[in-house]
Amino acid sequence: MAIRNENYEKMPRDELEQLQLERLQVTVNRAYRNVSFYRKFLDDAQISPEDITSLSDLSKIPFTTKEMLRENQPYGMFALPLREVIRLQTTSGTTGEPIVVGYTQRDIEHWTELIARVLTMSGVTKDDVVQISFDYGLFTGALGFHYGAEKIGATVIPCSRVSLEKQIAIMRNYRTTVLICTPTFAFQIAEKFMAQGINLAELSLRVGLFGAEPWPEEMRRKIEDILHITAIDNYGLSEIIGPGVSCECEQKNGLHIFEEHFIPEIINPKTGEVLSDGEKGELALTTITKEAFPMIRYRTGDISSLEQAPCACGRTLARMSRVMERTDDMIVIQGVNVFPSAIKKILAEIEGAEPHFRLIVDRNQIPEELEIWVEVSEDIFSDEIKGLVALKQRIQDSISEALRLPVRVKLVEPKSIREL
Repeated sequence: MAIRNENYEKMPRDELEQLQLERLQVTVNRAYRNVSFYRKFLDDAQISPEDITSLSDLSKIPFTTKEMLRENQPYGMFALPLREVIRLQTTSGTTGEPIVVGYTQRDIEHWTELIARVLTMSGVTKDDVVQISFDYGLFTGALGFHYGAEKIGATVIPCSRVSLEKQIAIMRNYRTTVLICTPTFAFQIAEKFMAQGINLAELSLRVGLFGAEPWPEEMRRKIEDILHITAIDNYGLSEIIGPGVSCECEQKNGLHIFEEHFIPEIINPKTGEVLSDGEKGELALTTITKEAFPMIRYRTGDISSLEQAPCACGRTLARMSRVMERTDDMIVIQGVNVFPSAIKKILAEIEGAEPHFRLIVDRNQIPEELEIWVEVSEDIFSDEIKGLVALKQRIQDSISEALRLPVRVKLVEPKSIREL
């Protein structure tokens, strides 16, 4: 497959690390000078920007966490005044206020170019018709891919999350060649194809770029087999930039990280110790070109590992293993971030439900299924059956509406979960 920017993607390791150091020094200086949080953060750690003289010095700086971002919302982490920020977007968390992130004109240009490289890495060209089936809005996925696809000259269909029937009709009528969405949504489209008995010869689809949730190799194989496409994994998060942090090449042997923009580390999630290549731990990322919203040693909560050996594709960029686990209590179901604390809040507002529950995720099902066991109060449990049925439905509807995710609810005896 083509490489859009060989200067960076095949850069010798020593040159890349020198570039990273120079950009890191600029970033730390900017953050120290313009972000009061980082100035106090570094002062408390007795570190000055002048202390960063090598890449190894990055480990002297404490980690930035999501809790710190929440405490400094909405603009406390911005390194520039709002008049110089041309775009605001947010994270897609389902608990509390989402985290606001900002972009300057140059940030948008960098992001657009990164997505153009992701698409090129995945085999997408100006001759493709790209159907983007992420939600358009504050979520970074759709707009990131939209701008990148237009950058390479492809034809873009901004579908957003319209119904499966409309997705398929557009795919057939407009001769879509590239599908961009969550893997779960892609699988739902594939299932719809099978149910309707659609002849795949009617389609022009050949590539799928899927992300925003963990998806096992078995799901990839099924999507590829049903839709007759090549399915490519990509990774990103709004706090860092959105999609465009890393992507698989045709080797499908890890996701190449665009290291001239992001410095990756794998750390022990308990001790913060930096781990060696091949060791599994939590991914921390430092942005080294972001102007509006620089992040230094941001703990992503995602479990991965790094490999710095050159890839068979010719790229020298480090590769991260596919993310299938997280360190916090958040779980990702069908592309939706689910926090137990959000479910607990919902249950606390429903009379008859106790705030004691278990989440059971069946990842062997495609799409994944979430079942919630909920304790009920003594009074309700001894009530007649129709009362329990109504309570179950009320809980199920409330949680499904809040999460925008179908769930199954099972009512269980009082204290049964607390005694497990």
